[in-house]
Amino acid sequence: MKWQDSRQSSNVEDRRSNSQVSSAGSFGALVSIIRFLMGSKIGRIVLVIGVVAYFMGYDPLALIDQGAATTQSKAIDDPKEKENFAFVSAVLAETEDVWANIFKEYKASYVEPNLVLFKGQVSSGCGFASSQVGPFYCPADQKVYLDLSFFDELEKTHKAGGDFARAYVIAHEIGHHVQNLVGTLNKIQSQKSGVSQVEQNALQVKVELQADCYAGIWAHYMNKYQILDDGDIEEALNAASAIGDDTLQKKHQGHVVPDSFTHGSSKQRMEWFKKGFEGGKLASCSF
Repeated sequence: MKWQDSRQSSNVEDRRSNSQVSSAGSFGALVSIIRFLMGSKIGRIVLVIGVVAYFMGYDPLALIDQGAATTQSKAIDDPKEKENFAFVSAVLAETEDVWANIFKEYKASYVEPNLVLFKGQVSSGCGFASSQVGPFYCPADQKVYLDLSFFDELEKTHKAGGDFARAYVIAHEIGHHVQNLVGTLNKIQSQKSGVSQVEQNALQVKVELQADCYAGIWAHYMNKYQILDDGDIEEALNAASAIGDDTLQKKHQGHVVPDSFTHGSSKQRMEWFKKGFEGGKLASCSF
């Protein structure tokens, strides 16, 4: 993907330096320090000073958090992290341009979402989340949330490397934003009310597959604008396949339970991406 000379979006919200260790982690570290200090006379004196300082309004956890913040800062300055930031900004800008033009065709205005970068954990309009949930879109605040470590997981754990595999992930989450703007998410949420969990899962699969299709529409325009390199579409399809529900379930639990699918099978995810890529229109993604 030829992204290096692309415009970079101004809608990237970098919270990585704010994603410090959790309070539970800080407390655990503090307990270890207290135990160490109790082991010597000088340590006990330091501990007393610390207690006095606490009651005077100074939080001893601040030292621990400050150390975590310093470590975090060094990680953010890493060349690979900087390149990933630039890549995300460029991909987000490309989605903004494509969807703005598509919405214009329908006499509508595209509202650009923010993309929040975080490390470890984040607070969103949809509640608190850790990086373990993977990239996600929150309709309440119209933001996409991404921990860049997911790119490493995509490559190393799921064997789905490549810049366009990463771009597909971002485009999929932007697809949810499009669904939010056109009212699909609210419609599906209403349909989930009062039905069984199996039926709710089936409805959610539709949402995820359509987001894959919208990612395919974006890829259609990237190809039209000659931004794609040879093999890019294969990278996206490989990523779609690698994170299909059946593939993940078989890998983690050894068997597949179709009724519990929430994103669709590997075959379905590839098919819906291709529908968007080949059709290039919103109508291509109707369900």
